[in-house]
Amino acid sequence: MTKIGVVGAGAWGTALAQSLANSGRDVTMWAREQEVVDSINNSHENSLYLKDVPLNDTIKAVNTQDDLKECDYFIVSTPAQHVRKTLEVMKETLADKPFILCAKGIEIESGELLSDVSKSVIPNAKVGVLTGPTFASEIARGLPCAVTLAFESKVIGQEVVEAIGSRTLRTYLTDDLAGAQIGGAVKNVIAIASGVVHGLEMGESARCALITRGLTEMARLAKAMGAKRSTLMGMCGVGDLFMTASSMQSRNFSLGFELGQGKTMDDVLKNRIAVTEGVHTAKAVRVMARDNAVDMPISRAVYEFLHEGADMKEVIEKVLNRPLRAESI
Repeated sequence: MTKIGVVGAGAWGTALAQSLANSGRDVTMWAREQEVVDSINNSHENSLYLKDVPLNDTIKAVNTQDDLKECDYFIVSTPAQHVRKTLEVMKETLADKPFILCAKGIEIESGELLSDVSKSVIPNAKVGVLTGPTFASEIARGLPCAVTLAFESKVIGQEVVEAIGSRTLRTYLTDDLAGAQIGGAVKNVIAIASGVVHGLEMGESARCALITRGLTEMARLAKAMGAKRSTLMGMCGVGDLFMTASSMQSRNFSLGFELGQGKTMDDVLKNRIAVTEGVHTAKAVRVMARDNAVDMPISRAVYEFLHEGADMKEVIEKVLNRPLRAESI
């Protein structure tokens, strides 16, 4: 039986563990919080991060690395800004095993994609990325989804597809590691903007236009960074963008909506346990756009009102008053 270690027991890590266990894999979860370990082992529920979802009773939770040594593959589901620290802690365990990053973001401090962070911590890392249009609560309940799995090595990638894929977790393989990560990260920023437009009651026509132009921004950055534009036409680009930028289940869309309704950032975040990645990613995307000479007006607008205190309506007005031009992607 394939043994899989899930590093990080947030909502998404727990949902993946549930999907894998339900499809017959031997799953061990590693969590920092003893209360999470106890909840999973004793009550078969992650009461802190994914309440009211009964978990497969074969899932084991631990908080020591020794219990993970027999695993064949690893899924690292910690938030983007904690990936480096997690990998440093887990370095010996992950050094010679394929592992998959599930966070959708860019490291702010270095401006690096998370696969590059991995390689700087673990030289010759067998690292891949799992991304796409998914909500943890749905996957945990056994509802079907399709995701992008990116590995530079197609041989290792196909091996991992067979190790984690199932009828309800359909995995589509690509070797475009950069494209998969750019799509997964930038869509969170665009989703915040989409939520703001919805909160301000600017209409569905405006919101659809914003999402479409957001896809253009993603494609520009991908091309400038050597990724394939075609990658963004799949689950990790179009699929993830339209879901994340259209549903109140999305932490990024709902944050934007509440800001558009007049709430402050502090008001929105104080009631949230899970990380809203787009808030952090907006900083990193601004730097990436500048360094690669890429025009990303929507992403820049999100950065300005989130982190520079710019007036939201004035920022939107500035975007609307940009010169008209031919459509491109």
